Amino acid sequence: MTEHFDTLIIGAGLSGIGAACHHQRDCPNRTYIILEARTRMGGTWDLFRYPGIRSDSDMHTLGYDFKPWTDAKAIADGPAILSYIQETAAEFGVEDHIRYDARVVAMEWNSDAAHWHVTYQSESGATSQMTANFIISAPGYYRYDEGHNPHFEGREDFTGDIIHPQHWPEDYEYSGKKIVVIGSGATAVTLVPSLAETAAHVTMLQRSPTWIASRPDTDWVANTLRKILPENAAYAVSRAKNIAYTRFIYNTAQKKPKKVGDHLLKLIRKELGPDFDVEKHFTPNYNPWDQRLCLVPNADLFKAMKVGKADVVTDHIERFVPEGIKLKSGEILEADLIVTATGLQVVFAGQAKLSIDGGEKNLGETFAYRGLMFSDVPNLVSIFGYTNASWTLRADLISRFSCRLMNHMDAQNLDYVVPKAPADLKANPFIDFEAGYITRVVEELPKQGDRDPWRNRQDYRFDKSVLLRDAESHEGLEFGRKFKQDAAA
Repeated sequence: MTEHFDTLIIGAGLSGIGAACHHQRDCPNRTYIILEARTRMGGTWDLFRYPGIRSDSDMHTLGYDFKPWTDAKAIADGPAILSYIQETAAEFGVEDHIRYDARVVAMEWNSDAAHWHVTYQSESGATSQMTANFIISAPGYYRYDEGHNPHFEGREDFTGDIIHPQHWPEDYEYSGKKIVVIGSGATAVTLVPSLAETAAHVTMLQRSPTWIASRPDTDWVANTLRKILPENAAYAVSRAKNIAYTRFIYNTAQKKPKKVGDHLLKLIRKELGPDFDVEKHFTPNYNPWDQRLCLVPNADLFKAMKVGKADVVTDHIERFVPEGIKLKSGEILEADLIVTATGLQVVFAGQAKLSIDGGEKNLGETFAYRGLMFSDVPNLVSIFGYTNASWTLRADLISRFSCRLMNHMDAQNLDYVVPKAPADLKANPFIDFEAGYITRVVEELPKQGDRDPWRNRQDYRFDKSVLLRDAESHEGLEFGRKFKQDAAA
């Protein structure tokens, strides 16, 4: 017989483990399983092993709403975050529900049975099947097996090493090497100061600058509160404080982008001195928060530059040459190692083939219901976090919404819930966000509509007010029972 579960959670990373904990707490009567494509839990925080890997959000908001972050560092490194995920899984007893080496390759909805028929595959190629009434998709938002690797002319001519950060070799020795890091995003600004600690020199090569902000890696308010308040209370206050602060910065940047930009540049000039060309190397051609703001804790990037261990070059690549990279300006950057911090390949809700009653379903042709369900796709919720705040803030809300939805269906003896988009809905991009990893795949993503509940607002306060309502109050959702059962009755 084919295995059957009430709920299938796809992915055992930060979002999937969180979803399982919510499910365990709030849906105790529902059976569930987690299918994880890799052989370890942790997702991003287990996969990424490049030097300096860390969060770019504070852990009082990147952490779960039900599990206090108690380390002194609010901007945590990858191993600390992985440990937090593993500890949470053990504490809530979800480890025994994880099936590893199980990549979901196909999900087929059967309306007569009102369940999903799921095919998953091991690394060896062996396939297995199961059925599930409800799916929570939390496999992350990018391909784990391959990063974004643009073509560089002459790549094969370079005589040194080339590494993409997503596939950093274990125990790779870079001490004493001349290193060029291609990129200016979160990965690049993390790598450069970390590599610079032992490398001969590190150059961050960028086509155009990114908005960068520095802040301490510790939160003195949170650390003080833990000394005088119970753990949960201290965490709740710190979390609320940081949510409000991030929201204030984002909203101010939307209303007064020049003021925020000028302030950020002023802080960089203070770090690098009046003679540094901040206009060329740190002044982007877009407004703050049109793309995600890059965080450098304790000004570590600027400190590495001030002592001469690192620098920034703003130019275009003409080609790779044996000794390094030749720029359009004619300059050659010599390198022993080139790190292509060129980004991720975004995929939405995994790469599994999706079909409804035998017909293939393309999510790029659907409308996203509040950014978490899809028009005419039953019993499926996808976790996709915020671009303007910590990912987990939204992941927690979506998990809690899912539990409310499933509990309502169980209480009312309902078999399915499906979003139904109105015919006159106008299509807009899923996210109003200009980052390259999003714009490269915008046509493949679901669309958001021109009005609620089909907008993807990226607003925590708004989402909290609507996603935690009683399930039956959500307009745009159609509930029902299996047709054949009704007919037989």
